Amino acid sequence: MDAQSIVAQLLTTEGRADPYPLYERALELGPAVPAGDGLLLVSGYEACRQALRSPALGADINLVTWGADISAHPSLALMSRTLLVANPPHHGRLRSSMSQVFTARRVAAMEARVADLTDALLDTVADAGSAPVDFMDAVAFPLPAHVICDLLGVPVEDRERFRDYATDLIGILELLADPSGLAAADRAAVELHRYFTELAGRRRADPRDDLVTAMVRARDEGTLRDDEELVANLASLLLAGFETTTYLLGNGLQTLFEHPGIMAGLRDGTVPVQGFVEEVLRHDSPVQTSNRAVLTDGVVVGGVPAPAGSHVVLLLGAANRDPARYEQPDRFDPHRKDIQPLSFGGGAHHCLGAMLARLEAVTVFSRLPTRFPDLRPAPGDGPVRRDRLVLRGHQSLPVVLT
Repeated sequence: MDAQSIVAQLLTTEGRADPYPLYERALELGPAVPAGDGLLLVSGYEACRQALRSPALGADINLVTWGADISAHPSLALMSRTLLVANPPHHGRLRSSMSQVFTARRVAAMEARVADLTDALLDTVADAGSAPVDFMDAVAFPLPAHVICDLLGVPVEDRERFRDYATDLIGILELLADPSGLAAADRAAVELHRYFTELAGRRRADPRDDLVTAMVRARDEGTLRDDEELVANLASLLLAGFETTTYLLGNGLQTLFEHPGIMAGLRDGTVPVQGFVEEVLRHDSPVQTSNRAVLTDGVVVGGVPAPAGSHVVLLLGAANRDPARYEQPDRFDPHRKDIQPLSFGGGAHHCLGAMLARLEAVTVFSRLPTRFPDLRPAPGDGPVRRDRLVLRGHQSLPVVLT
């Protein structure tokens, strides 16, 4: 199977459901291989790591918008103004307005709040007794949603609405997304634009100690160019702040069901919870791919020349299972040494919320196995994964607690 065939298979429902056999074939072809149409497929760990850190490779919205008129789609117009797809000099300007909230000190200060939220959610699901509970609805979504909304300053009563908006809008990040399927994403973008325009106006009149206020200040001081850039980046921070963590929590619990010995080890302390979370990030990452554009001539990725203007697909899910980097890469082992998953990217585009996501996952998995020692999959229909490649996670994950 050549690289073009691998890309084509990854874009099918079957390929998205289980991309790992395709990743294995990509790795067999080499760390980086041309895939036609100016596309370079990169699967090797070291090649991906270097590409993520290279200033010669920038964010690439074109792999999402090929053939689409950005101005005709509110979702693409919103995303095109965000940190996610910005390159220098705009990237540094945008990142500086947000990074103050995601410092190690600020995240450490959130530990007690994350613990309290987790305990409250587990208290609520405990009331279900032996009735099935959807872990995604009950814990995996509300925990990171409350955490990022706390940081942003989004009122509690507004938070539930964002889940459907996120699901619809994040779909535009799929590799080679079909522009004809953007109607739902466009509707979500319009609603998010309206909401954050109003919230920014309220924070301008009544400042608070939150990220919305900080970014309004950055706009008024000229760090952000205009209100459109302000609103777009508030919306993208909201989505990035909980979508990947939601999937990390779901993927982690499914892993425990598949490895009951590890569940017992978390319970009795013989399995380190930090090692477990890092191995989930490596073995079944919530972020499977990242797109890059080659900005200058003379670039080589994984031993393959990549001319300026070409497009690079980094298969992070493959790199995290590269046998050149990890022994027995398909085996889940929370005791591995030197686990360094590429799941949060790297370089200038390293995820701002990586520390926070790890904190939330460690908090949940340090509590869940001991709070519910009989936790198991619900009988009947099994878990349902979303039909996505770039962001890999569950739509539903029914469990029985007692």
